Amino acid sequence: MRIFLAILLAALTTVPALAETPVDQVLKQERRGLFGMRGAKLDGLFNPSRKKTKIAYTQGFLQSLPAAKGGEEWQCLAEALYFEARGESVKGQFAVAEVIMNRVDSPRFPDTVCGVVHQGTGRKYQCQFTYTCDGHQEVIAERDAYRQVGKVAKLMVNGAVRELTGGATYYHTKAVLPRWARKFDRTATIGVHHFYRPPTKISQN
Repeated sequence: MRIFLAILLAALTTVPALAETPVDQVLKQERRGLFGMRGAKLDGLFNPSRKKTKIAYTQGFLQSLPAAKGGEEWQCLAEALYFEARGESVKGQFAVAEVIMNRVDSPRFPDTVCGVVHQGTGRKYQCQFTYTCDGHQEVIAERDAYRQVGKVAKLMVNGAVRELTGGATYYHTKAVLPRWARKFDRTATIGVHHFYRPPTKISQN
């Protein structure tokens, strides 16, 4: 499998630097997808019969899992879930995690979890996730809540199935109605959040 991937990646990275055509654009997206794909995701792609962890969106399920830890990507996702969704239900926390992971896979956004979470950070109220640019210090005071969202983050970074939000890459609380929400397709409502994806563009000949 590693040899096959090496050959495939090499082929995708040796496209001549000529005027970009629609085929070039597709190859770029494919290349980005392969480079950004995590080990667990690749393993699922080439070993579809291998069992994945069955997710139950309950407190009991998360409590049955061992304490989670991981690298930078896990930490960025866990922190985002803590500040964005710690007051949500387990299902709501998984839904917010899905949006972040869907953004990682989308060519519209940065291709890492940390890149997605910190997009726009440094410009007050111009970031994608308000807690990173609201001027308040980020302090994790509720350790139990952080341990819980850490488990959610671990499952999602490891390639858990995303089945709650219909491919959403945006969300907002029910308390607000941003202008962009009127133009996007709502895919789900979970807890205090509405979830959306941009409308599909159909090419015309």
